[in-house]
Amino acid sequence: MAINIKKCTLEDLGSLQGISVETFNEAFSNQNSPENMKAYLDRAFNLKQLEKELSDSSSEFYFIYFNEEIAGYLKVNTDDAQSEVMGNDSLEIERIYIRKKFHKQGLGQYLINKAIEIAIQCNKEKIWLGVWEKNKNAISFYEKMKFVHTGTHSFYMGDEEQIDFIMTKQL
Repeated sequence: MAINIKKCTLEDLGSLQGISVETFNEAFSNQNSPENMKAYLDRAFNLKQLEKELSDSSSEFYFIYFNEEIAGYLKVNTDDAQSEVMGNDSLEIERIYIRKKFHKQGLGQYLINKAIEIAIQCNKEKIWLGVWEKNKNAISFYEKMKFVHTGTHSFYMGDEEQIDFIMTKQL
């Protein structure tokens, strides 16, 4: 079993779009209308939007490979790229997704550890993320990783407002 993490570049744009759409669909299509899913996917994961995010110096994407196959990805944000005003002492995990066929391999923990490593290198004091209040498996995972529920914010899936728990981990 070989596990590797690699920082994404603009050359990875097509692969990033593919895994973003695939993993988001796997995670949320059963709980949301097809119209709202399509609206979100078209807005969040179009090539122009992903290229903009990849080009932002305050955001980084990483692929995690399991036996040389892309198994998931991580997006972290610092400074003004964070989706909420959390301060310059914070790093946001905006996206952390593992393809369904690679679940239960410990890969999410590798990506959390990568985010912690980046935060420490950037002299951040905490990391945080938003997780849908109905995503019980993810909430349990983050609690195991010592994140605590510290607030909420709105997330829009198409025209539907949903509530995300903000979970924070002090470093």
